[in-house]
Amino acid sequence: MLKKIRLELARTPEFSQGDPSHGYEFVAPLDAMGRIDLAEFCKQREKCTVLNFVPGQGDEHGHLVHTRGGRWAFHYDLDSEPAEDEPGYRFDEHTFRVGEYV
Repeated sequence: MLKKIRLELARTPEFSQGDPSHGYEFVAPLDAMGRIDLAEFCKQREKCTVLNFVPGQGDEHGHLVHTRGGRWAFHYDLDSEPAEDEPGYRFDEHTFRVGEYV
């Protein structure tokens, strides 16, 4: 089942409380454990989109991709090289849960 996942900026020296106006929204199929389901992703990859939002900058739209190295990443420009993809930190092992705040 496809789910919309929102990741917001965590605490940083510049943003001591984090910032919900910086982040990502992406669509991915999750299995019963809340992990990205690779088999389902392969069937629905065109629906697995991402939005990167940062105040004062234009939103970036792209797609979730699964790299040859087995990692998940965000790909924003159809003409860019795979090396320019933005990796998803530990997406291969992370469990996404409704209302989770980490």
